[in-house]
Amino acid sequence: MTSVLYLSHGAPPLADDRQWTAELAAVSAGMDKPSAILIVSAHWEAAPLTLAATETVPLLYDFWGFPERYYQVQYAAPGAPELADQVRKLLQSPATPVYDDPRRGLDHGAYVPLKEMYPDADIPVLQVSMPTLDPKQLFDIGRKLAPLRDQGVLIIGSGFTTHNLSAINLSGAPDGVAPSWSIEFDDWAKRALAKQDIDSLIDFLHKAPAAGIAHPRTEHFAPLFVSLGAAEDSLGTAETVVDGFWYGLSKRSWQIG
Repeated sequence: MTSVLYLSHGAPPLADDRQWTAELAAVSAGMDKPSAILIVSAHWEAAPLTLAATETVPLLYDFWGFPERYYQVQYAAPGAPELADQVRKLLQSPATPVYDDPRRGLDHGAYVPLKEMYPDADIPVLQVSMPTLDPKQLFDIGRKLAPLRDQGVLIIGSGFTTHNLSAINLSGAPDGVAPSWSIEFDDWAKRALAKQDIDSLIDFLHKAPAAGIAHPRTEHFAPLFVSLGAAEDSLGTAETVVDGFWYGLSKRSWQIG
C-alpha cells in the first residue's frame, strides 16, 4: 500500500532551500514509484469538489511580485484521466457532485514540491480542489479516496504547518529564530499526530495553542485532513520527514504508511 504525505510546500523561493529540496528528494527515493499522484493544495478551493486538467496544460503561477525566474519553471507532468475517473466513482453522488475544470493547470502548491520529488515529471498527476475548509468533511473525503493507495496512487496534501505571513519578518534570514506561536503550534501538532489524536487535530482551532495566530485562515492546514483520512488505517506509522522553520513558518511534513 502506497504511503500518504502531508507536505509544507512553501512559496516558490523555498525551492532555493537546499536542505528542503534534499529532504523531499529523500522522501521520494525512499518510496516505490507511484503509478499516479493525487494532490490537494492549499491554493485551490472550489465547491463542489473539482478535478483539474486531465491532460498536460500550462502551470498556474498563482503568486505575485517574485523574480521572473520563478515564472519560468516548467513541470509538464502527464495528465491522469484514468485516476480522474476513479475519483469520480469514489466521491460522486447525488448529494456530492464532482466538477471538472479541464483548463486548470497545477498551482505552486502542487508543482513546487513535485518538481523536487519527481523532477522527470513522468508520473501522471491529478489535482483535486478542496470544496470546504471543514476538517471533518475533508477527513471524510480522504477516507473515500483511501482505496486508491492499493493501486499505487500517492495521495498528497500540500499546505504549511503554520502559515501567517503578516506575523513574520520576510526581510530577515530564512533560518532565523521562529516566533513562539509557530513553535508552540508545531510542537502541538507533532505530539497530537504521534498520539493519533484525530479528534483534537480536527478541532485544532480550539485545542491547539496559538491556533488563531498560526492559521488566521486555515487553508494551509486543511490539506492535512485529506491526508489523515486517506491514511486512517496506518496513522501509527506517521513520521516527520521534514521539520524546522522557514521565515518562522513550520515546514513540518509527515509520511504515513
